[in-house]
Amino acid sequence: MGTPEYTVCEAIELMHRIGADGIEIVVQDDYCSGLPCDCDENTLSEVKQCAEKNGIQIICLTPYNSYFNSLDETVRQREIAAIKKVIGYCDYLGAKYIRIYGGNLAAGDTEKLTERRAKLVESMRELGDAAAEKGVTLVIENHFNTMAVSAKESASLIEEIDHPAVRILYDQANLTFTENECYEEAIPVQQKYVKYIHVKDLVFKEGVAFSSSNVAHPDESERNVYTRIVGEGVVPWPQILRAVKERGYDGWLSLEYERRWHPDDIPDASIGMKKSLEYLRQIQF
Repeated sequence: MGTPEYTVCEAIELMHRIGADGIEIVVQDDYCSGLPCDCDENTLSEVKQCAEKNGIQIICLTPYNSYFNSLDETVRQREIAAIKKVIGYCDYLGAKYIRIYGGNLAAGDTEKLTERRAKLVESMRELGDAAAEKGVTLVIENHFNTMAVSAKESASLIEEIDHPAVRILYDQANLTFTENECYEEAIPVQQKYVKYIHVKDLVFKEGVAFSSSNVAHPDESERNVYTRIVGEGVVPWPQILRAVKERGYDGWLSLEYERRWHPDDIPDASIGMKKSLEYLRQIQF
């Protein structure tokens, strides 16, 4: 997401130059800095060799499927099949995590929530079995327009899924701009299920409430925040990182640098991701 102007291999080379340890790669058709959904072995091999050459670990793959809670069985099975492909890509590339949307729930959509949650749970249990066979963990992100929009809802969902290969991706920035829990509330509620953390920063627009018609990202007209280099916004990362470490977190911090969606807010990754990494590394936690 942070490198829309780069190919995947160019992004890997950039991560090496700015001192990152790993990379999270989008899986989506027609995106320059991502893997196609139907990825051939030659492409996977090229990416794997590039990562090995540059000393960059491929940590997480990020597909954009979301209809795991669909009541249309054809649609739900199509999404399940897509993630099973991504599990195969993880196995080839050595990635250990897949970012997952906790279903698709458009803003204001309240129809048949019980039935749709049951389908989401069913989907995640099936995919959890497939992921576990390859040593992969599915991490459901705290994310708007899903059934995991808050820390409380995320923890409840994971408890119901009850599968060791299905955990939580903690995104405090998402919780913040959707007006859900602050970090002091979110961490005690869900941290025991957290296996991966997204790091990003923001400042609020004055007098604008959050809304989004799209699960992936708000339209420009709907945004209630501007994205920022980490350390230049309102999200208190020093306090958050100390708090998660106190509760035993020793996993990855992934910079979700939103230049793909908001290129006017932040500079090229060679500048902004580098500054963000430097900021995170100087935090004592």
